[in-house]
Amino acid sequence: MTVTGSARAGWQGGLLMAMLMLSGGCQPAVSPQTESSRQEMWTSRRQPADERSEDQAEERFAAERRAMVRTQLAARDITDRRVLEAMQRVPRHKFVETHSLHVAYADEPQPLEHGQTISQPYIVALMTQLAQPEPTDKALDIGTGSGYQAAVLAELCAEVYSIEIVEELAAGARGRLERLGYSNVHVRHGDGYRGWPEQAPFDLIVVAAAPKHIPQPLVDQLAVGGRLVLPVGDWHQTLVVVEKQADGTTRSWKVAPVAFVPMTGEAQRVTP
Repeated sequence: MTVTGSARAGWQGGLLMAMLMLSGGCQPAVSPQTESSRQEMWTSRRQPADERSEDQAEERFAAERRAMVRTQLAARDITDRRVLEAMQRVPRHKFVETHSLHVAYADEPQPLEHGQTISQPYIVALMTQLAQPEPTDKALDIGTGSGYQAAVLAELCAEVYSIEIVEELAAGARGRLERLGYSNVHVRHGDGYRGWPEQAPFDLIVVAAAPKHIPQPLVDQLAVGGRLVLPVGDWHQTLVVVEKQADGTTRSWKVAPVAFVPMTGEAQRVTP
């Protein structure tokens, strides 16, 4: 799920503390400002230090997320308002490894366990925008990873079905998405090459690993008018969009050079 380089042309408290002084056994008059400060001090004392620290961290991450949307997405070519809003809502820092928290919103992919990655924010937004999700859509997400792409799709679609070939990652993503309240995401461990036929057809399919060719089972599972967005290639990969026409045929076009982890499993054994 990694991308490197430019994907498209045009990229590029502390609390105020107040002390009440006593003199000669008499309490001086308390100004409104002092009284307010005292209330703030008492409130902070009642709030555990770890909760205050967590609140401050969340505020910082929210600010970084706003900056990410503004500078990395809207400043480039992500113009779909719903996609921008979804990227603003999903807490990316909840989907990266602990050692990557300080760069959770950086303009780059981040490593996950088992040699996988969480894609660069721009690429997640670009693939989502190309897929053209609608509120009533059913989406298929291939290569769950940490669950970040599935969460973004869940903000925009009615149902998301996500497949991850690494069992530990599938279990971790399932638990993470449940804790974050994404009840419309269904994660299973399996090989995504053949999709999820019992839930087909899908209005959109997003693939976060690169097969050497476009998997026919995924094309077959597209609904009429649906879009499949995926990287295709070996060493030299290209982001491709496949759209199914009313007569069942497809049209496809290339978008940008990319670099994703290869699709493993059956994709390595099948020749188109």
